[in-house]
Amino acid sequence: MVFKRLLGSKGSSGLPLEIDTVIPDEPVLPGGLLRGEIVLRAPDRDVRVRTVNVKLVANTSPAVGKSGAVDTESGDTFAHFPVTSRFTIGKGQERRVPLRYRLRWESPVSEVRGRQLDGVRLGVYTFVEADGIEGRTDSDPLRIGATPLHETVLDAFAAAGYTCRSAQIDDDHIPRTERHILSMRQGFRCVATLAVTGPGRPQNLELYFHSNAVGAEVYVRRSGLTQKDWWQKPPALRYVAAHHEVGQVDFEARVRQWIDEVSALPEKAVDDRERVEYELDGPRIWLDT
Repeated sequence: MVFKRLLGSKGSSGLPLEIDTVIPDEPVLPGGLLRGEIVLRAPDRDVRVRTVNVKLVANTSPAVGKSGAVDTESGDTFAHFPVTSRFTIGKGQERRVPLRYRLRWESPVSEVRGRQLDGVRLGVYTFVEADGIEGRTDSDPLRIGATPLHETVLDAFAAAGYTCRSAQIDDDHIPRTERHILSMRQGFRCVATLAVTGPGRPQNLELYFHSNAVGAEVYVRRSGLTQKDWWQKPPALRYVAAHHEVGQVDFEARVRQWIDEVSALPEKAVDDRERVEYELDGPRIWLDT
Protein backbone atom coordinates (compact mmCIF):
# COMPACT_ATOMS: atom_id res chain seq x y z
CA MET A 1 0.00 0.00 0.00
CA VAL A 2 1.25 3.50 -0.84
CA PHE A 3 -0.16 6.27 1.33
CA LYS A 4 -0.46 9.89 0.26
CA ARG A 5 0.08 12.33 3.11
CA LEU A 6 -2.31 15.26 2.96
CA LEU A 7 -1.07 18.50 4.49
CA GLY A 8 -3.14 20.75 6.68
CA SER A 9 -4.23 24.20 5.60
CA LYS A 10 -1.86 27.16 5.62
CA GLY A 11 -0.70 28.00 9.11
CA SER A 12 -1.43 24.56 10.59
CA SER A 13 1.31 22.21 11.68
CA GLY A 14 1.93 18.55 11.22
CA LEU A 15 0.84 16.02 8.61
CA PRO A 16 -2.60 15.04 9.95
CA LEU A 17 -3.90 12.51 7.40
CA GLU A 18 -2.63 9.67 5.21
CA ILE A 19 -4.77 8.13 2.48
CA ASP A 20 -4.49 5.22 0.06
CA THR A 21 -6.96 4.09 -2.60
CA VAL A 22 -6.95 0.34 -3.20
CA ILE A 23 -8.40 -0.88 -6.51
CA PRO A 24 -8.09 -4.59 -7.37
CA ASP A 25 -5.67 -5.24 -10.22
CA GLU A 26 -8.34 -6.73 -12.46
CA PRO A 27 -10.54 -5.25 -15.18
CA VAL A 28 -14.12 -4.17 -14.57
CA LEU A 29 -16.49 -3.97 -17.54
CA PRO A 30 -18.65 -0.99 -18.58
CA GLY A 31 -21.97 -1.40 -16.79
CA GLY A 32 -20.21 -3.40 -14.08
CA LEU A 33 -19.49 -2.59 -10.44
CA LEU A 34 -16.15 -1.00 -9.60
CA ARG A 35 -15.06 -2.23 -6.16
CA GLY A 36 -12.26 -1.15 -3.88
CA GLU A 37 -11.58 0.60 -0.63
CA ILE A 38 -10.09 3.83 0.65
CA VAL A 39 -7.81 3.55 3.66
CA LEU A 40 -7.33 6.63 5.86
CA ARG A 41 -4.93 7.06 8.79
CA ALA A 42 -4.54 9.86 11.32
CA PRO A 43 -0.98 9.45 12.66
CA ASP A 44 -0.64 12.73 14.56
CA ARG A 45 -4.05 13.83 15.88
CA ASP A 46 -7.79 13.29 15.64
CA VAL A 47 -9.17 14.23 12.21
CA ARG A 48 -12.81 14.98 11.42
CA VAL A 49 -13.42 14.03 7.79
CA ARG A 50 -16.18 15.91 5.99
CA THR A 51 -16.29 14.25 2.57
CA VAL A 52 -14.45 11.66 0.50
CA ASN A 53 -15.04 11.80 -3.28
CA VAL A 54 -13.59 9.92 -6.23
CA LYS A 55 -12.98 10.94 -9.84
CA LEU A 56 -12.35 8.54 -12.71
CA VAL A 57 -10.36 10.13 -15.50
CA ALA A 58 -9.18 9.26 -18.99
CA ASN A 59 -5.94 10.47 -20.58
CA THR A 60 -4.36 10.87 -17.17
CA SER A 61 -0.68 11.71 -17.25
CA PRO A 62 1.58 8.66 -16.84
CA ALA A 63 4.01 10.82 -14.83
CA VAL A 64 1.53 11.77 -12.11
CA GLY A 65 2.90 10.83 -8.72
CA LYS A 66 6.20 9.57 -10.11
CA SER A 67 8.33 12.69 -9.84
CA GLY A 68 9.30 15.22 -7.24
CA ALA A 69 7.44 17.98 -9.07
CA VAL A 70 4.18 19.43 -7.83
CA ASP A 71 1.40 17.00 -8.71
CA THR A 72 -1.37 18.50 -10.84
CA GLU A 73 -4.65 16.88 -11.80
CA SER A 74 -4.82 15.73 -15.38
CA GLY A 75 -7.22 13.89 -17.66
CA ASP A 76 -10.86 14.15 -18.68
CA THR A 77 -13.38 13.20 -16.00
CA PHE A 78 -15.86 10.47 -16.91
CA ALA A 79 -17.20 9.85 -13.40
CA HIS A 80 -17.26 11.86 -10.15
CA PHE A 81 -19.07 10.43 -7.14
CA PRO A 82 -19.17 10.64 -3.32
CA VAL A 83 -17.88 7.72 -1.26
CA THR A 84 -18.65 8.78 2.31
CA SER A 85 -19.03 11.80 4.56
CA ARG A 86 -18.64 12.96 8.17
CA PHE A 87 -16.70 10.68 10.43
CA THR A 88 -13.79 11.07 12.83
CA ILE A 89 -10.53 9.15 12.83
CA GLY A 90 -8.81 9.04 16.20
CA LYS A 91 -5.11 9.71 16.57
CA GLY A 92 -3.14 6.66 15.49
CA GLN A 93 -6.22 4.93 14.09
CA GLU A 94 -7.10 3.66 10.63
CA ARG A 95 -10.44 3.74 8.80
CA ARG A 96 -11.29 1.60 5.76
CA VAL A 97 -14.10 2.91 3.58
CA PRO A 98 -15.60 0.63 0.89
CA LEU A 99 -15.74 2.02 -2.64
CA ARG A 100 -18.64 0.88 -4.84
CA TYR A 101 -19.58 2.49 -8.15
CA ARG A 102 -21.57 1.26 -11.16
CA LEU A 103 -19.66 2.22 -14.31
CA ARG A 104 -21.63 3.86 -17.09
CA TRP A 105 -22.00 1.79 -20.23
CA GLU A 106 -20.22 4.43 -22.31
CA SER A 107 -17.12 4.41 -20.07
CA PRO A 108 -13.87 4.17 -22.06
CA VAL A 109 -12.04 0.84 -22.03
CA SER A 110 -8.32 0.36 -21.51
CA GLU A 111 -7.84 -3.24 -22.59
CA VAL A 112 -9.23 -5.85 -24.98
CA ARG A 113 -8.95 -9.55 -24.11
CA GLY A 114 -6.45 -8.69 -21.39
CA ARG A 115 -4.18 -6.67 -23.69
CA GLN A 116 -3.54 -3.03 -22.81
CA LEU A 117 -4.61 -0.63 -25.54
CA ASP A 118 -1.91 1.80 -26.64
CA GLY A 119 -3.03 5.40 -26.30
CA VAL A 120 -5.42 4.84 -23.36
CA ARG A 121 -4.60 5.78 -19.77
CA LEU A 122 -7.30 5.57 -17.09
CA GLY A 123 -6.85 6.65 -13.50
CA VAL A 124 -8.53 7.23 -10.14
CA TYR A 125 -8.19 10.35 -7.99
CA THR A 126 -9.46 10.40 -4.39
CA PHE A 127 -10.39 13.77 -2.87
CA VAL A 128 -10.68 14.34 0.88
CA GLU A 129 -12.03 17.38 2.71
CA ALA A 130 -11.56 17.49 6.48
CA ASP A 131 -10.85 20.00 9.25
CA GLY A 132 -7.86 21.91 7.96
CA ILE A 133 -7.32 19.49 5.09
CA GLU A 134 -8.32 19.62 1.46
CA GLY A 135 -6.39 17.56 -1.02
CA ARG A 136 -6.26 14.49 -3.21
CA THR A 137 -4.14 11.46 -3.90
CA ASP A 138 -1.90 10.87 -6.88
CA SER A 139 -3.63 8.96 -9.65
CA ASP A 140 -4.09 5.23 -9.18
CA PRO A 141 -4.31 3.04 -12.31
CA LEU A 142 -7.75 1.85 -13.41
CA ARG A 143 -8.45 -1.13 -15.68
CA ILE A 144 -11.69 -1.23 -17.67
CA GLY A 145 -12.05 -4.19 -19.99
CA ALA A 146 -13.97 -4.40 -23.25
CA THR A 147 -17.45 -5.94 -23.14
CA PRO A 148 -18.11 -9.24 -24.97
CA LEU A 149 -19.81 -7.17 -27.69
CA HIS A 150 -16.72 -4.97 -28.08
CA GLU A 151 -14.51 -8.04 -28.31
CA THR A 152 -16.77 -9.91 -30.72
CA VAL A 153 -16.93 -6.99 -33.15
CA LEU A 154 -13.20 -6.33 -32.92
CA ASP A 155 -12.49 -10.05 -33.42
CA ALA A 156 -14.65 -9.98 -36.56
CA PHE A 157 -12.65 -7.06 -37.92
CA ALA A 158 -9.44 -8.97 -37.14
CA ALA A 159 -10.78 -11.97 -39.07
CA ALA A 160 -11.40 -9.62 -42.01
CA GLY A 161 -7.79 -8.42 -41.85
CA TYR A 162 -8.05 -5.38 -39.55
CA THR A 163 -6.43 -5.71 -36.12
CA CYS A 164 -7.06 -3.24 -33.30
CA ARG A 165 -3.75 -2.07 -31.91
CA SER A 166 -4.56 1.21 -30.21
CA ALA A 167 -7.28 3.67 -29.31
CA GLN A 168 -7.76 7.36 -28.71
CA ILE A 169 -10.12 9.21 -26.36
CA ASP A 170 -11.42 12.64 -27.38
CA ASP A 171 -13.32 15.01 -25.09
CA ASP A 172 -16.29 15.38 -27.43
CA HIS A 173 -19.45 13.41 -28.21
CA ILE A 174 -20.43 11.59 -31.40
CA PRO A 175 -22.74 13.90 -33.38
CA ARG A 176 -26.34 12.86 -34.03
CA THR A 177 -26.43 10.28 -31.27
CA GLU A 178 -28.55 10.10 -28.15
CA ARG A 179 -26.83 12.39 -25.68
CA HIS A 180 -25.60 10.50 -22.64
CA ILE A 181 -24.03 12.20 -19.65
CA LEU A 182 -20.50 11.82 -20.97
CA SER A 183 -19.11 14.19 -23.56
CA MET A 184 -16.38 11.78 -24.57
CA ARG A 185 -15.77 9.30 -27.39
CA GLN A 186 -13.25 6.53 -27.89
CA GLY A 187 -11.94 5.65 -31.33
CA PHE A 188 -10.34 2.25 -31.99
CA ARG A 189 -7.64 2.08 -34.66
CA CYS A 190 -7.86 -1.04 -36.81
CA VAL A 191 -4.78 -1.61 -38.98
CA ALA A 192 -4.78 -3.87 -42.05
CA THR A 193 -2.67 -6.95 -41.32
CA LEU A 194 -3.59 -9.10 -44.33
CA ALA A 195 -3.41 -8.38 -48.05
CA VAL A 196 -6.60 -6.44 -48.70
CA THR A 197 -8.27 -6.66 -52.07
CA GLY A 198 -11.12 -4.87 -53.73
CA PRO A 199 -11.64 -1.36 -55.05
CA GLY A 200 -11.01 1.36 -52.50
CA ARG A 201 -10.39 -1.08 -49.64
CA PRO A 202 -9.05 1.06 -46.75
CA GLN A 203 -5.64 0.34 -45.26
CA ASN A 204 -6.80 1.50 -41.82
CA LEU A 205 -10.22 1.77 -40.18
CA GLU A 206 -11.60 3.61 -37.20
CA LEU A 207 -14.40 2.30 -34.95
CA TYR A 208 -16.55 3.93 -32.27
CA PHE A 209 -18.94 2.19 -29.86
CA HIS A 210 -21.79 4.27 -28.42
CA SER A 211 -22.91 1.75 -25.79
CA ASN A 212 -25.89 1.25 -23.51
CA ALA A 213 -27.50 -1.61 -21.59
CA VAL A 214 -29.03 -3.08 -24.78
CA GLY A 215 -26.07 -2.93 -27.13
CA ALA A 216 -24.15 -0.33 -29.10
CA GLU A 217 -24.25 1.92 -32.10
CA VAL A 218 -21.08 1.11 -34.02
CA TYR A 219 -19.58 3.81 -36.25
CA VAL A 220 -17.09 2.71 -38.91
CA ARG A 221 -14.98 4.92 -41.17
CA ARG A 222 -11.61 5.13 -42.84
CA SER A 223 -9.04 6.07 -40.24
CA GLY A 224 -8.85 9.77 -39.47
CA LEU A 225 -7.71 9.90 -35.84
CA THR A 226 -5.20 12.64 -36.60
CA GLN A 227 -8.24 14.89 -36.99
CA LYS A 228 -10.07 15.60 -33.73
CA ASP A 229 -13.06 17.34 -35.31
CA TRP A 230 -15.64 14.69 -36.25
CA TRP A 231 -16.62 16.57 -39.41
CA GLN A 232 -13.03 16.81 -40.65
CA LYS A 233 -12.70 13.01 -40.70
CA PRO A 234 -13.74 10.71 -43.57
CA PRO A 235 -17.50 9.97 -43.53
CA ALA A 236 -18.75 7.26 -41.16
CA LEU A 237 -21.53 4.69 -41.38
CA ARG A 238 -23.65 3.75 -38.37
CA TYR A 239 -24.57 0.17 -37.48
CA VAL A 240 -26.38 -1.38 -34.51
CA ALA A 241 -25.42 -4.48 -32.52
CA ALA A 242 -26.96 -5.96 -29.37
CA HIS A 243 -25.30 -7.65 -26.40
CA HIS A 244 -27.56 -10.69 -26.73
CA GLU A 245 -26.40 -11.23 -30.35
CA VAL A 246 -22.95 -12.34 -29.18
CA GLY A 247 -22.67 -16.03 -29.99
CA GLN A 248 -25.94 -15.94 -31.93
CA VAL A 249 -25.06 -13.82 -34.99
CA ASP A 250 -22.36 -14.26 -37.63
CA PHE A 251 -20.50 -11.03 -36.92
CA GLU A 252 -17.71 -11.92 -39.33
CA ALA A 253 -20.15 -11.87 -42.26
CA ARG A 254 -21.77 -8.72 -40.92
CA VAL A 255 -18.46 -6.93 -40.53
CA ARG A 256 -17.31 -7.89 -44.03
CA GLN A 257 -20.44 -6.18 -45.33
CA TRP A 258 -19.70 -3.12 -43.21
CA ILE A 259 -16.18 -2.91 -44.65
CA ASP A 260 -17.51 -3.17 -48.20
CA GLU A 261 -19.97 -0.35 -47.55
CA VAL A 262 -17.35 1.89 -45.93
CA SER A 263 -14.98 1.19 -48.84
CA ALA A 264 -17.55 2.72 -51.19
CA LEU A 265 -17.59 6.03 -49.29
CA PRO A 266 -15.52 9.08 -50.30
CA GLU A 267 -12.04 9.18 -48.81
CA LYS A 268 -12.30 12.88 -47.93
CA ALA A 269 -14.47 14.46 -45.26
CA VAL A 270 -18.06 15.29 -46.14
CA ASP A 271 -19.61 17.94 -43.88
CA ASP A 272 -23.35 17.64 -44.43
CA ARG A 273 -24.47 19.72 -41.47
CA GLU A 274 -27.25 22.17 -42.11
CA ARG A 275 -26.45 25.80 -41.45
CA VAL A 276 -29.42 28.10 -41.02
CA GLU A 277 -28.94 31.84 -40.75
CA TYR A 278 -31.75 33.95 -39.36
CA GLU A 279 -32.34 37.45 -38.08
CA LEU A 280 -33.19 37.94 -34.42
CA ASP A 281 -31.65 41.18 -33.20
CA GLY A 282 -28.66 40.34 -35.33
CA PRO A 283 -27.28 37.49 -37.43
CA ARG A 284 -27.28 34.04 -35.85
CA ILE A 285 -26.07 30.67 -37.10
CA TRP A 286 -27.58 27.36 -36.06
CA LEU A 287 -25.51 24.24 -36.66
CA ASP A 288 -26.84 20.70 -36.90
CA THR A 289 -24.34 18.67 -34.87
